[in-house]
Amino acid sequence: MKIAILHGPNLDRLGKREPGIYGTATLADLEKFIRTEAKRLGCSTVFFQSAHEGALVDKIHALTDRGVDAFIVNFGAYSHTSIALHDALKAAGRPAVEVHISDIKKREKFRRKSMTAGACIAMVSGKGFPGYGEALRLLAKL
Repeated sequence: MKIAILHGPNLDRLGKREPGIYGTATLADLEKFIRTEAKRLGCSTVFFQSAHEGALVDKIHALTDRGVDAFIVNFGAYSHTSIALHDALKAAGRPAVEVHISDIKKREKFRRKSMTAGACIAMVSGKGFPGYGEALRLLAKL
């Protein structure tokens, strides 16, 4: 199974951005963790990060056309605002799991609802980096 992991705005700032919420590990550290977990499950991965909504939509379409089997997405703030990303995931017709490092239910009121989660088979929130491992295991069972 080939799984695409897509990260939205500010995820490239992991390790620097609000370490009290997100920790001190970097996006590179997260990708290393995901690669290790995916390999253990017999899955391959591809990664993409952008602060631009349209670039994320374009990447979903391109990866779908190239035959990716599933998505793990953390669209950051776009999770709470983007109908376009929701629609792109729906159009992809591939299973997706949304992951949030922090617990969005314990954050600001505007972060408590995800617009993109409705296009996903599950959401993992508030489990830090291990939440990505949980998402991988959910997808690997399909």
